[in-house]
Amino acid sequence: MQNEKVNAEQVWKQLEDVLAPRLHFSVVDRAVYSHLVRHSRLDGKRRVRFSILSVARNLNLSHGPVRESVRRLIEQGVLRLVERTKAGHLVEPRLPEEIRAVRAAGIVSGVPLGRLGRPANLEKINFLKTRPLRQSIHARERGLCFYCLRRIPVRMKCLDHVIPRVHFGRNSYRNLVSCCMECNSSKKERSAADYLRWLYRQGRLTAIELNKGLRALNDLAAGKLRPALPSENSKGNKAA
Repeated sequence: MQNEKVNAEQVWKQLEDVLAPRLHFSVVDRAVYSHLVRHSRLDGKRRVRFSILSVARNLNLSHGPVRESVRRLIEQGVLRLVERTKAGHLVEPRLPEEIRAVRAAGIVSGVPLGRLGRPANLEKINFLKTRPLRQSIHARERGLCFYCLRRIPVRMKCLDHVIPRVHFGRNSYRNLVSCCMECNSSKKERSAADYLRWLYRQGRLTAIELNKGLRALNDLAAGKLRPALPSENSKGNKAA
């Protein structure tokens, strides 16, 4: 493959200003992505081959969090998986401007396009209205149930109102979470906080997980857990 000249400063700015906050990168996600980009795109190569253990060792991290981070980055389209063998992974790390969620936010050729990525009417959007909008809530939770934290098969995913509809809960991104069918059914008309405490009493959450869930509820209500909006082309898709 022909070597490409990449502006490292521009990539770093896009990572910090757009990619990481938009896809809710963890500290491990930032470290893994930066490491793989450093040893591929910044060296003029599109692909990099690595093992989970080698990346974990280089970053001074445990292999478990690194493995989960690589899986998330692949699911989010940040890394394109070319090949996976017992020896390791072969991936194409994508630059921020090449990632669909970032381009939908208004980054084209590294140039932010003003308010496209921060629509003034975000608070007015009905996130149950179209399939792409519903999918954006599922994507925000990264395939995990917001309540019990289990990974959810695609066909078992539901959207739940943190404040139930009977209590005038809205279809806002601040009031919708992705969850499994079991939690959606058993929560019923309870508030999300009460349901998390019930899961704790049932032994399905640890004290640490309970506190993390309650903090996430506060962040959700404060508007800190913004989903990555679908592209303009998908807004008209109203398939179920």
